[in-house]
Amino acid sequence: MTPAFPSDMRLLLAHKQKTSARVRFLRFPHGLCAFQALPALSSVLEDSPANRVETYPNLYLRSAEAQLGLTAGSLALEAEFSAGVVTPDGPIRVRLATFTSIEPPFDAAANLGGRFVAITEARGCAPAELELLRQAYTVLMG
Repeated sequence: MTPAFPSDMRLLLAHKQKTSARVRFLRFPHGLCAFQALPALSSVLEDSPANRVETYPNLYLRSAEAQLGLTAGSLALEAEFSAGVVTPDGPIRVRLATFTSIEPPFDAAANLGGRFVAITEARGCAPAELELLRQAYTVLMG
């Protein structure tokens, strides 16, 4: 049994084309964070506390794969990315996972009402999500 996502954790899901380095992010109807929106008035911390204890994030990759209808190993954690978000409901940890397939899983995204977008197509997202996207893009492009 795969664990459910805790309320204090979110994932950004991205696909980076191996040959062209084209980066696309999975955008859900509620925003960029899987699998629920960040609360209103959220803001990204400048420096994430390094000493925060968290459940090993790979456990939640299996849950994300199951929710997307993908096989185990379809997502890989980007260890260099970890962001903290302050919300009215308490802190949230955001991690970045990438799809391991050659092409983005368009059908899996569509089944959840989502679609893959370039960073330039993220207009209209909450400011905290745009900042997370900027940080994730920087990590992915090295």
